[in-house]
Parts: sequence; C-alpha cells; structure tokens
Amino acid sequence: MVSGVHTHDLVLTATGPIHSLDAEPKDRTLPQMIVRRTPSKARQTRPASRAVALATALAVAALSLPARAQTGPAHGLPIIRDAEIEQLLRDYTRPILRVAGLGDQNIHVVIINDRAFNAFVMDAHHIFVNAGALMEAKTPNQLIGVFAHETGHIVGGHLSKMRQELANAQTAAIVAMLLGVGAVAAGARSGNIDMGNAGMAIFTAPQAYAMNSLLSYQRAQEDYADRAGVKFLTMTGQSAKGMYDTFKHFADETMFESRYIDPYAQNHPMPEERMAALEHLAHTQYWDKKDPPELQFRHDMMRAKLYGFMDRPNEVLRRYPLSDSSLPARYARAISSYRYGDLRDAIAHIDDLIHAMPNNPYFYELKGQALLEAGHAAEAIQPLQRAVQLAPDPALIQMTLGQALVATNNPKMADQAIPLLHAALIKEPDSPEAYTQLAMAYGRKNDLADADLASAQAAFARGDNKTARELAERAKQRFPIGSPGWVKADDIVAFNKNVKTNPLQIGQ
Repeated sequence: MVSGVHTHDLVLTATGPIHSLDAEPKDRTLPQMIVRRTPSKARQTRPASRAVALATALAVAALSLPARAQTGPAHGLPIIRDAEIEQLLRDYTRPILRVAGLGDQNIHVVIINDRAFNAFVMDAHHIFVNAGALMEAKTPNQLIGVFAHETGHIVGGHLSKMRQELANAQTAAIVAMLLGVGAVAAGARSGNIDMGNAGMAIFTAPQAYAMNSLLSYQRAQEDYADRAGVKFLTMTGQSAKGMYDTFKHFADETMFESRYIDPYAQNHPMPEERMAALEHLAHTQYWDKKDPPELQFRHDMMRAKLYGFMDRPNEVLRRYPLSDSSLPARYARAISSYRYGDLRDAIAHIDDLIHAMPNNPYFYELKGQALLEAGHAAEAIQPLQRAVQLAPDPALIQMTLGQALVATNNPKMADQAIPLLHAALIKEPDSPEAYTQLAMAYGRKNDLADADLASAQAAFARGDNKTARELAERAKQRFPIGSPGWVKADDIVAFNKNVKTNPLQIGQ
C-alpha cells in the first residue's frame, strides 16, 4: 500500500553534510578510513621512516575521501508517504520556495518516520522533516518557520560550499601532518626529544584544527539560514513567531547545559546568542498574524492522522478522549479503530466523517484502504475512485486504487488498473509498488512481455539492479526488437550505475 500513512525505505545519495535543525545531529561525520599495510620482511623500518610512511598513507586516505558521502541500502531512511499530508506540506512550502527563487526547482518534502523533532537538508532537492516535528508543532506557522530555515540552507548553497570547506580542511590537515612528520624525522636524526615531541604535537593537531574550522563555518551557515528564513516569511506576509518559538523551545531545553558547553565545539550558535539575534530579526510587522482557520484545521487533521496511525489505541484515546467531538479527534479515533478494532466499527466511524465532510477525499481514501487491507478489494474500489476524483494530487491514491482493481483477480479490472497506474507513475516514476501492481495487472492479462518489463522496473526502483537486469533481458526476448518496450528493457540492461540518467524516467 502506498496511500494512507505507510513507511518505506528511501535510499538517497547524500550530496554533502546534513544541515539539521536538531542541535545535536547524530552520525553525520565523514567516514573514517584506516589504511593497513602488511609489514615488509625485507628490511626494518626506522621510527622516522614509519612516521613518514604513516603520514603518506593518511594523506592518500584523506585525498581519496569522496566528495559525496553515499548511503547504501543498509542505511535507507524509513519514510512515510501520505497524499493528504504531502499536499499540506506542499502548500506550506510553496510560497517560501517561490520568494526564495526555488519555485521551479522541484523541491520535495520527505517525511521521516522518527518521533524526534527535527528537520534537515542533504541535497538541493529535498527537505527532510521528522514525523515528530509534524506531530509536535501545534500551529502551521511553527512548521512553516522550520521550512523557511531549511530553505535558507538551500538558497545559501551551503551544501556545495560545505563540500568545498571539507576539501579545504582536508588539504590543510595534510599539510600540517606532513610538517609534523618533518619535525619528527628531524628530531629522530638529531636525537632532540623536544623537537620530536613538538613534531608529534603538530602531527596530531590537524584533526582538531579541521573540526574547529568546520564547526565555525557551520555556525555561520546556521545564522545565515535563520536570517534568510525570517526574510522569506516576511516576504510572504507570514509571522516569524512560529520560527522563533521553535528555536526558543530548543534553547530552553539546552540553556542549563550550555553553561558547561564549549561554544567553539558546537555546529549551531549558542542558545542565548541565537535567540537574541532572532528576537531582533523576527519582530516584523507580521509578528501577531495568525494562521488562517482553514489551514489550522488541516494542520490539526494532519496531527490527528499521524497520532492515529503511529500510537496505540490507549494513547490515542488519552490524547483524543471520547468527550472530544471535534473532527480531528474523530479522525484519530477512526484510524485507530481501523488499525486495531473491528472493521464494521471502523467503517461506521469513517462513514460518520464522510457525512460530516462529503467532499473530503482522504476520508474516502481511508475507507477504501481499510476495506482493501481487510480483503474486500471489490468494495474498496468505489470509495477509492471517489477519492481520486476529489484529491488535488491523486497519484498515491491512484496506486491504491490500482492495487484494489488488481486484487479482484478480474482481467477486466486489470484493464482499468493499467492506465491508472501509468498515470500515477508519471508523478511517481520511482515507485516500486506501482510497478509491482502494474506487473500483476499485465500478468492477469497474460501479457508476459509487459509483465516482465514492469517487474524489472520494480526491481530497479528498489535498487536490486541484478534482478532488474535479469528480468529486463527476459523482457527483451519477448518484445519485438526496437519496440518501445524493448527499448525500455534495453535501457535497464545497459544501465551504468555511474551515469546519472535514470532509465525509469526515459520514455515515461
């Protein structure tokens, strides 16, 4: 399933260091490299020669560090896909990206399945936000302020600049190491212990120097992102109070500890300094402007949906007791009932929601999802069709509808599913789920060539290139040479992982 709240593993290439909202980012250093050499039996290495050999090895290792730190399949990010939430986040970010000059850059917000309050950027095309941030932010303005800050990192070109700063730090570290080696060697030749000790101090200094230099540079970037974020909010006529409140929350949490923290060993400005700067910047003419009631309602519905899907029933009832008759509370309880309760009870709750808001596409989507997952594929089709008709961007819901049509095991339904899934893949060209359903739909029609091609595309989208090539080779044998299907299969077979062109996006 791909609509509703569902988690997936997203494997991305990190094009540089992560710029994070969190004050204490985890595991975001460049990979350490250890160079091991087999000792030579031909000759003994003197201490000074060993030092020179070690420095040379370290220099080679540092120079070989990739400009891009890559994440493999084992380091995939667990993400949440949901049509309703993604539409809301697009509405949050669209005005900010437009005034920042990024409206045409195809920047997406990716939701990470993590309860911590955090947001970050790893490249110029994605803003990552934890589900915890969406659930804890009580107003749209608080989240919009977070997105404005992260947009500041993208506009400032901080990712590419940080890569250059890393390269500069590596070069400086190598030079310092070589100078230290020279001093160690000279001390060894002359028997001067003090000179040797001084050389070792120079030898070990580069790591601290490089780290302090990088942290100082990153603190400056955070300050720039704060200022840019306030600017973007002002340009769009929105209050910077939400952004201020968010950072003040972080500052209050770390204020006590900050008395014992070395300010030069942090990648963010110290809490007092940051809040003083933001307080001066954020009090614009829009400071007291509130979010529109309709936007606040959608925000409350998003939070209710996430709590309904992610919390146990007792937690949902504690947060949304039966005495709360608001739509967000009823939404959370209906979702919890569908996940943990009786299907008939859940459908009754969802039908009550539909009666209250008959043009809300996501209530119909929830009903279709509940029926489909309970094994009632045929009954799920009608509400999902209605959801597709009403949703402003129905690609994820189209996939669920396609799955329901395929699950009926009816070849006529498969005929309906195929164009629907192709339409969804125009917006979601890298979705393995959509390709898998497409392969099954073609299989229902006994169209083995297209079934093999769609299966190859699904494997490729999952990152299983070996299986993708094998299936694509088989598909090529079934298609007429030079036909569109044959060309797509050949693109997968011939794909070179060092080439950026994605064969899934060729000929869509």
